[in-house]
Amino acid sequence: MTTHSAVRALNYSFLRDFPGEAAREIEALDPEEVTPALQEQPVELLVGLWERLLPEVAETLLMEMPETTATAILGGLDPARSARLLDRLEDAEREPYLQRLPEALARELRQLLAYPEDSAGRLMDARVTALHGDLTAGEALNHLRRARRPGRIRFVFLVDEAGRLESAVDLQALALAQPGEALRSLARPVPAAVSALEPREEVADRLEQARLEELPVLDVNGVLLGVIRSEVLVETMQSETTADLQTMVGASREERALSPVAFAVRKRLLWMQINLLTAFLAASVVGLFENTIAQFTALAVLLPVVAGQSGNAGAQALAVTMRGLALREVRIGHWLRLVFKEMRVGLINGVLIALTTALGVMVWSGSWGLSLVIALAMVASMAIACTAGALVPIVLTRLGQDPAQSSSIILTTVTDIAGFFSFLGIATLLASMLVAG
Repeated sequence: MTTHSAVRALNYSFLRDFPGEAAREIEALDPEEVTPALQEQPVELLVGLWERLLPEVAETLLMEMPETTATAILGGLDPARSARLLDRLEDAEREPYLQRLPEALARELRQLLAYPEDSAGRLMDARVTALHGDLTAGEALNHLRRARRPGRIRFVFLVDEAGRLESAVDLQALALAQPGEALRSLARPVPAAVSALEPREEVADRLEQARLEELPVLDVNGVLLGVIRSEVLVETMQSETTADLQTMVGASREERALSPVAFAVRKRLLWMQINLLTAFLAASVVGLFENTIAQFTALAVLLPVVAGQSGNAGAQALAVTMRGLALREVRIGHWLRLVFKEMRVGLINGVLIALTTALGVMVWSGSWGLSLVIALAMVASMAIACTAGALVPIVLTRLGQDPAQSSSIILTTVTDIAGFFSFLGIATLLASMLVAG
């Protein structure tokens, strides 16, 4: 037997009989050193080895293996483990493996990789640094140097043999530790973690409550899948907020400042047409009081004042409610409390604004009757507007719709109708107190 054959046989025996110890030895070596020896081993042994390797090492070695061998390893692993490994790769690196796998398995892996929109799985970085607690500080630092991961690393997470999260080591503590000190002695509990299916709002709550820069993401078995960094979440929420601003007024989320004209027109036109219909609806309210306006022309001058103030009051209530829903400060179950609060705000502001408005109208027109009409209309319309501003996003959410989707257009219709109807309706009831113009 040649020396090479003897070494190969020893490696085979070691991998077959002691896969866990083999994994620990391989993790301490440079991938380029062990890849040639691993390529000579049968796939069934390599599958057992890959089940015990740290995710980062498993990913690096997979990329070093021949394509056929790497595909066979992915096919031999448990689908959940294969999905976790593929999730660490970029899309361009992942797709060739999926295309070589059997169609049924590839479809299953794609499903496992497809996390829902706005979930923790979509926000996480799967290329998280995970080590075993029995490694020393010196070995851990060597591992980090070899990995050369882009971006900032704040913690090294410790996992057990099955990849389940145990604890975390602060990078500063690791750097200052003695080389022979075990990672487990430097570890501290992880204060918070989330499931890969948790919604983005829950992730934001956990990060804020625990005051963390990195939040681990786990599967149902507690296996570490990745990490969400606070700056990534902030960027995502900022992007979502700007998209909400567009959808609130009927613009598409996909439209950008320099989008082609034809694209912008196509995306906006439908909601512009809907807005036109709602404008006709508001105008029809004015038409109901055509005789009153014809008799008292001052009403036409003051009509935009009432509508403008009610619109502004409704927009304020809408913005506060939308923010509360986005940050999970309020839930659907709080609707009555929230609506009652906004109605009281509208009433109080309405009274205070009405006093100022009545004084201005009195100076301008000299009519006590007109001042009283606009004051009463201001109180009523602002109370209705604030109530609607809180109710519109809550109703949309309750119906399973995006609360940001064109809520501003709906609210504008409500506030215009409330302003017109209250002002002209009260003017018609108190016509005897007005001076014909």
